[in-house]
Amino acid sequence: MKLLIKQRVFSWTDTYDVYDEDGKVKYFVKAEFFAMGHVLHVYDKSEQEVGSIRQKILSFVPVFEIEVNGRTMGRIEKKISLFWPKYDIDFNGWRAEGDFMGWDYDVYSGRSAAVHISKELFHWGDTYVIDYSDPADELMALLLVIAIDAANCTGGT
Repeated sequence: MKLLIKQRVFSWTDTYDVYDEDGKVKYFVKAEFFAMGHVLHVYDKSEQEVGSIRQKILSFVPVFEIEVNGRTMGRIEKKISLFWPKYDIDFNGWRAEGDFMGWDYDVYSGRSAAVHISKELFHWGDTYVIDYSDPADELMALLLVIAIDAANCTGGT
């Protein structure tokens, strides 16, 4: 199964449309305009909030907490690195490996690959593909990708 995330190019805030394999809108992501740090809300197709990503602003490196139904489920911390982005992921029991700079990485649950994320080239605005096999991983994979994208957009490291 796949999700396609397309960033809206002409928007005042970080805004993404998320489509299923058939091209139908599945989720919508919108950032708060006047928030301290990045705060992104994820809505389902019926416009119900299903998750959020919040940047912790009083930290030396970019740190993002992922919430589902108002409950913190984990966090992503961007590590200091000279050439390629690296992350400490404490979320859903997952770990991620791969080329974060090129947006081609895998997410593992134990020894098994649970999710593959890649960036599609030659699109107007950022376009990411999330490939997963377990439908239960769909929302968590989407939240992880949005959090890593926010961390990549945060300057300083």
